[in-house]
Amino acid sequence: MDCDSMIDAVIDREGGFVHAVGDAGGATRWGITEAVARANGYAGDMRRLPRGTARDIYRRLYWMRPGFDRVAERAPAIAAELFDTGVNMGPAVAAGFLQRALNALNRGARDYPDIGVDGRLGPRSLQALDRFLTVRGRGGESVLLKAMEALQGERYLSLAEARPANEAFLYGWLANRVG
Repeated sequence: MDCDSMIDAVIDREGGFVHAVGDAGGATRWGITEAVARANGYAGDMRRLPRGTARDIYRRLYWMRPGFDRVAERAPAIAAELFDTGVNMGPAVAAGFLQRALNALNRGARDYPDIGVDGRLGPRSLQALDRFLTVRGRGGESVLLKAMEALQGERYLSLAEARPANEAFLYGWLANRVG
């Protein structure tokens, strides 16, 4: 799936204007929070945030800036997961999931050295991903994807445990974001 298709799928899934009681993100349109819209120059009513503005924000902040486009060249399914998780939890959290999974799957640093879990996909993270994919072959990408989704699911459970208001969202998060 290409970047434009992923962005359109997120926008379609997130829908129009929402201001759910108990949602810490506040008012959103197309899945873009008011805080993110304002930080990116949108000054209008959130009910009228143009779809094109949302698309530009997704491309810039949730695809290009975190380097998920560079992951897509190597492992498209991983890049799609990074994008979707990054939209929901923040790109640094998504990148951290990849880094943690790569470290846990390197067989005690025998396949490649551990990398820092800093939420930024720099050269060392990309080299580790390249090496992982080379060593593990065809099935590697799907196993890495499962590890990242396991981390995502655990985080959703932790969020619900830490803030009871999040329990209202847990079922949807697990149903629509994991797997």
